Amino acid sequence: MATFLYKLGRLAFRRRHFVALIWVALLTLAGVGAASAPAAGNTSFSIPGTEAQKAFDLLEQRFPGMSADGATARVVFKAPKGEKMTDAVNKATVEKTVKELRSGSEVASVADPYTGHAVSKNGTVAYASVKYEVSGMELEDSSKDALKDAAQDARDAGLTVEIGGDALTATPETGSSEIIGIAVAAVVLVITFGSLLAAGFPLLTAIIGVGIGVSAITALASALDLGSTTSTLASMIGLAVGIDYALFIVSRYRAELAEGREREDAAGRAVGTAGSAVVFAGLTVVIALVGLSVVNIPMLTKMGIAAAGTVAIAVLIALTMIPALLGYAGRRIKPAGQKSKLLGGGRTPKKPGRPNMGTRWASFVVRRPVAVLLLGVLGLGAAAIPAASLELGLPDDGSQPTSTTQRRAYDLLSEGFGPGFNGPLLIVVDAKDSADPKAAFTKVGDEIKGLKDVVTVTPATPNKAGDTATITVVPDSKPSSTTTEDLVHAIRDKGADIARETDSQVLVTGSTAMNIDVSQKLNDALLPYLALVVGLAFLLLIVVFRSILVPLKAALGFLLSVMAALGAVVAVFQWGWLSGLMNVEETGPVMSMMPIFMVGVVFGLAMDYEVFLVTRMREAYVHGEKPSQAVVTGFRHGARVVTAAAVIMIAVFSGFIGSSESMVKMIGFGLAIAVFFDAFIVRMAIVPAVLALLGKRAWWLPKWLDRALPNVDVEGEGLRAHADREEEKELVRA
Repeated sequence: MATFLYKLGRLAFRRRHFVALIWVALLTLAGVGAASAPAAGNTSFSIPGTEAQKAFDLLEQRFPGMSADGATARVVFKAPKGEKMTDAVNKATVEKTVKELRSGSEVASVADPYTGHAVSKNGTVAYASVKYEVSGMELEDSSKDALKDAAQDARDAGLTVEIGGDALTATPETGSSEIIGIAVAAVVLVITFGSLLAAGFPLLTAIIGVGIGVSAITALASALDLGSTTSTLASMIGLAVGIDYALFIVSRYRAELAEGREREDAAGRAVGTAGSAVVFAGLTVVIALVGLSVVNIPMLTKMGIAAAGTVAIAVLIALTMIPALLGYAGRRIKPAGQKSKLLGGGRTPKKPGRPNMGTRWASFVVRRPVAVLLLGVLGLGAAAIPAASLELGLPDDGSQPTSTTQRRAYDLLSEGFGPGFNGPLLIVVDAKDSADPKAAFTKVGDEIKGLKDVVTVTPATPNKAGDTATITVVPDSKPSSTTTEDLVHAIRDKGADIARETDSQVLVTGSTAMNIDVSQKLNDALLPYLALVVGLAFLLLIVVFRSILVPLKAALGFLLSVMAALGAVVAVFQWGWLSGLMNVEETGPVMSMMPIFMVGVVFGLAMDYEVFLVTRMREAYVHGEKPSQAVVTGFRHGARVVTAAAVIMIAVFSGFIGSSESMVKMIGFGLAIAVFFDAFIVRMAIVPAVLALLGKRAWWLPKWLDRALPNVDVEGEGLRAHADREEEKELVRA
């Protein structure tokens, strides 16, 4: 592979006009496609195989026009101090608001508080329920504006009015976060390369790659039912790896120049060596992202595949456009160790020949491997302790900042009707095969009334055919509590008994039950996903490093960093440690998608650092250095670049911590701390310590397996043979 990529790099360097034209054409084509594509409706959300989804599907079939998965809004009214909602003036204001709400084009129904028993016992709080024909993600902006305008009119009349539900759900804006990440990346790249031009190449190629990927997603969004979150994930991951991959190739190019090679040959060797590592690092990220399909949540699968496609584009751009740009730059890109004149180039170093920081650190670790290994493992182990108390759930309006209308509506409803009112359970009774459907409906309601933590059970509401009914159950506890989860399981257990007695089926759904089912599905998929991703990447790394122990060490180190990161997430977002510093207003369960999402993204990035760092060690070992010296050589060439890449990633992810959305904040913090643990503790401390202790055994591979594996030549041994053959040809011609 190294020889093929070497030739590709030289070709791109020579034919730079053609290569640049291809990528500009692809970017233009993707942009035109995105601009001319039909506006995509937001992606439909379904969780195949869950009871909550089965109930939604049944409602669509038996209650046509009900819009079971349609958006809902609760317009909550509170009377001024000393007044009640039943007072004539306040009642007239609410009725006027209800009439205004009913005029919306996408509104399916609006329940009047005074006819629907939606006034609190003390008379101070009331709410109007609004049901829409489409889901919250598909709701038009005009409908959202009409909802807000109606609430504002009631506020102007003197009432306190807030809006809850999913009708006002909006995709978090991440543009400013990405700009912050790019700005920090630019600073780090300038410091790393000592050149504005060299620093600009990784940024330029990463932005082009993300532009092509996101534009392609936008162009295909309508046809493939892709949502806005798909492009958000693709841009975040694509930007991260795009900068990383280009950074490593440009860095290797400058190192090759420092060894006295011609620029075209240096570009070819950079792509042949660092480019080989880029290919396999990219493959690990693609495996991790495509592996999200194991969860069997269509939206998550599409997000993973789209992000994987953007990563593949980043790999191709790094292998072709970077050498082309290096060809354009010519002598303006300085060899490693030299800075541009603008940044102080040409000055005599104060201490020429002094080992760099990576060399000094690796030499220390090689001398004290046991102490460094124990300190690193014990430190990560201590950070992972809170993960034993991990509780999973999905965020609701109760986890929103107090500045949002959704959170204030949640608090008003809790005040007037109890905390469980914010997460009612919808019971669907399918009595199509029952001899007495009405008796089955009554029995279900009576049985649920006898359960703990139940405040209210509404009478059954049958469909026109009389074979299916819905029952609403209001729990005593808030939606995200374990008590409410226990109630859902208790109703389902009771439903199984009722089914045997009445020949009917009892299904529990609603947003609260759906959240519980999603959490359970993600939790059940975590171990299979981990086994698939780690297993495939383990096999891939065996091929790359031609070793058993090095890939095993890489996988175990990754698990350590992920567990430590999960522990940190639990400590901050569940226990409340440093919550003021992180601006976490409400602690509670960790988002159920967090563990599997962290495993996928962090595994890909962790293997990037592993491949780039250890490949250089493998290269030195193959070329004759002793194992301990190979570790030091690998750090001399790779530590600075890996450190820069990690700092860039941490900056990109940390930008999301400032988001007002608790879910985005949690993802940003979790990914940033995971990259920190993995890059600076696992890859920079534990990895060299383990390799120093193992010595030659680190690179052991059974002979039968060595013969069976393909020789991908990541370390570039084939380039040396290729160079020897070229020299022989030159001698013959001479």
